Amino acid sequence: MALLDIDGLSVAFRTRRGELQALRNVSLSVEKGEIIGIIGESGCGKSTLINSIIGLLPANVSAVSGSIRFEDENIVGMTEAGLRRLRGERITTIFQDPMTALNPVLSIGTQMTAIQYRRPESLAVKRRRAIDFLERVRMPDAARRLDQYPHQFSGGMRQRICIAMALLTEPDLLIADEPTTALDATLEVQVIRLLRELQRDIGCSVMFVSHHLGAVADLCERVAIMYAGEVVEQGTVRDIFRDPRHPYTRKLLECDPGRLTEMQDTLPTIPGEVPDLVHIPEGCIFRSRCPDEFARCGERPSPETVGPGHRAACHKARELGTP
Repeated sequence: MALLDIDGLSVAFRTRRGELQALRNVSLSVEKGEIIGIIGESGCGKSTLINSIIGLLPANVSAVSGSIRFEDENIVGMTEAGLRRLRGERITTIFQDPMTALNPVLSIGTQMTAIQYRRPESLAVKRRRAIDFLERVRMPDAARRLDQYPHQFSGGMRQRICIAMALLTEPDLLIADEPTTALDATLEVQVIRLLRELQRDIGCSVMFVSHHLGAVADLCERVAIMYAGEVVEQGTVRDIFRDPRHPYTRKLLECDPGRLTEMQDTLPTIPGEVPDLVHIPEGCIFRSRCPDEFARCGERPSPETVGPGHRAACHKARELGTP
């Protein structure tokens, strides 16, 4: 049984222009002990997916349907008390910006002991545990650093602290929401390595949300590609990066600067615009930007299995093959 099983998840929000369909019929799973990557452009629904899992959707949410099963519990419709029992203990999150994720008026030690409130140990034991996890993320002089404040750390150090805090309770599922976005390339590599090592030590599952294709390829085992509120393709890292079967995945990979072999004045982009999610177009959601559009694209495609664990929501999924 999968640790996390999302089936037919749809989420809508009230806006001045009407109801915005942020997620539509999203289905994916996270197995125990695996690292899965979630990739997509800004606005594709990654953050809404995360907030649905941890039960932190904004007040203007108008409808949520489908299910999010965490082992034998359905998070959709769960009471606030039930969500609090899971959040911070069995499901933890590394948020996107390390510069704002920590409370600026509390010391690191105060914050790292406070999140252990469910544990019956003494404050001294909790501080020793905090020091241990700071040392695991290679924080120099961890015992002394525990009494310092966030402004006394660099961005890379703050991200290490956020990782240590997220893993402090040894969760079953760690959600990493673009944890390397605010870091330079050198720090990004260090954070990716840290996540891989710590995940292996603790044995938790990781949902790694990012728009950085290289980081996902380096860290993850499976990948789900999101576009305009839908999962359009999912499979192993090898499937997605070597044999993409959805036109959006192919175009997304073509835009990766790491794949450019010659110097260019401008970076490649995907022509066209993301569809209006208040007025969802008929047929395939990628239809207006797709170079492979044909008559049948006027019908909404269902995910089609093109290989073991490899599915793509495209009428031509079987034809596209390796580019």
